[in-house]
Amino acid sequence: MSDSDPRTSRTGRPRSTEADAAILEATRASLVDLGWSKLTMGDVATRAGVAKTTLYRRWAGKNELVVDAVAVLFDELELPDRGSLAADVQGVVLQFAALLERPETRTALMAVVAESTRDESLRMRIRDSIVERQKRLVLEGRRRAQQRGELPVETDAVVANRTADLIFDVIAGAVVHRMLVSAEPVDIDWARQFTLLLLSGLGPGAMERRPGS
Repeated sequence: MSDSDPRTSRTGRPRSTEADAAILEATRASLVDLGWSKLTMGDVATRAGVAKTTLYRRWAGKNELVVDAVAVLFDELELPDRGSLAADVQGVVLQFAALLERPETRTALMAVVAESTRDESLRMRIRDSIVERQKRLVLEGRRRAQQRGELPVETDAVVANRTADLIFDVIAGAVVHRMLVSAEPVDIDWARQFTLLLLSGLGPGAMERRPGS
């Protein structure tokens, strides 16, 4: 478990799971109502019904708190075995899209990403708490596809990790851009077309061809 995980235990008085959940929910509600610039630890504490010192015992500041409030939403994503790689990809794309349709997810994610362009430590926290944790979905989907014989087993660990990173970037990037930048829906038809493109590429030998060849 990452040090940035809000569930990480510390020495001293045991933490309350209920209090943590209330604080993170209050953080997301504050973002929707106030936006990043006006959100304060005091406002979150008031909404959550806890003392401000309770927040500071758990999180050093607003950046850490907001990232964890976003991260727990993405932890809701699951990858049940739907019987094929194509079905698995379509399923997680639609699940991710449904998560981004929620105002608290959309507002919180866009806020932390925008702020991270000016804050290197925040960008690293987003990577560790959200991106790296959600790569579990890619790893699980690839493992199943390899067991079914749909994907080759990559014996080189470096290459395998690079491929997993690329798959994650393509799926997450496409869905986020479609919904949050282009403001277009991700429905079943789009998910099916996207999956077809992802699995088939741009055509036979496309990766081997060079521009102008």
